[in-house]
Amino acid sequence: MAITYELIKVCKQSGARLGKVHTPHGSFDTPAFMPVGTQATVKTMSPEELQSMDAQIILSNTYHLFLRPGHEIVAEAGGLHRFMNWDRPILTDSGGFQVFSLSDIRKITEEGVQFRSHISGEKLFISPEKAMEIQNALGADIIMAFDECPPYPAEYDYVRKSLELTTRWAERCLKSHKRTDQALFGIIQGGMFADLRKQSARELLALDFPGYALGGLSVGEPKPLMYEVLEETVPLLPTTKPRYLMGVGSPDALVEGAIRGIDMFDCVLPTRIARNGTTMTSKGRLVVRNANFARDFTPLDENCDCYTCRNYTKAYIRHLIKADETFGIRLTTYHNLHFLLQLMRDVRQAIMDDRLLDFRDQFFADYGIDENSKGF
Repeated sequence: MAITYELIKVCKQSGARLGKVHTPHGSFDTPAFMPVGTQATVKTMSPEELQSMDAQIILSNTYHLFLRPGHEIVAEAGGLHRFMNWDRPILTDSGGFQVFSLSDIRKITEEGVQFRSHISGEKLFISPEKAMEIQNALGADIIMAFDECPPYPAEYDYVRKSLELTTRWAERCLKSHKRTDQALFGIIQGGMFADLRKQSARELLALDFPGYALGGLSVGEPKPLMYEVLEETVPLLPTTKPRYLMGVGSPDALVEGAIRGIDMFDCVLPTRIARNGTTMTSKGRLVVRNANFARDFTPLDENCDCYTCRNYTKAYIRHLIKADETFGIRLTTYHNLHFLLQLMRDVRQAIMDDRLLDFRDQFFADYGIDENSKGF
């Protein structure tokens, strides 16, 4: 098998899992947050900087790399690892979410999806077979089946037909997947409907993927509803395989997802908000571009030992952000990624110590998270 999952410990207090996923490019500890390198780069970060903060796996995007530079060029370079100089594990998503979210003009058929490039307007087509061709060429350790991600909210009948299409596409992905050194994960859909989630899980488990993702969440629904879906769905999944919650990266959702048995997470949130001068700290969200930090010569977070916090002040970072200096965005991005990677290290330690629920309560109290907060 291209990857294997090793269960190390189950938290007695919460039921969360501590594990390790072994891949052809090394292992990563779970629960894990995966920084997103959409276009074969995590925005403003070098691979060496990501390694310095101990990012063990990153995600790249099939849709964007298909559009540019093209999967053929990446393959010619020796694959994604060599192309971007990253020798640790990589996961590529299927491109399905981007096809549905970025293209104003698209047509879904049994065969696949016809859409227009959000860059050039060119008419393009991705089928399950094409998604496998692209991802096989990119060469990531973990690749994803092509799926339809229904919007929220969506009618029951639409979601049912959508998940059944996703199952048929998953079967076609398995048949056209060519490389034994890549693990193909299935994506469970079903919207916010418990019975449809169970149907999707049942159908995909019958196909025996080496790992399973939960898609169609964190698409605008209230977080308590997302947690309900996880509670209904995760117990159906095999304990011997990794579980991946797609597109989730706020601190509260990472902790709550781990409590509900999730092993892998990804999200553009930490890099996206960093570009607006918004940072995550041990005491909550901090918008460093605000005027009250103009003469604040303390670090972003007194409790953080990242490169940014060891060397630079809020006043300096605010100046850089206000002056549109790229270095300011690099510093806030570094800090946010480090913060989430450190959070996951703390979560893993709390699982080892059988105290994840206690950890959650203390972390939420310090961060200022409650039912009405945005969670970051």
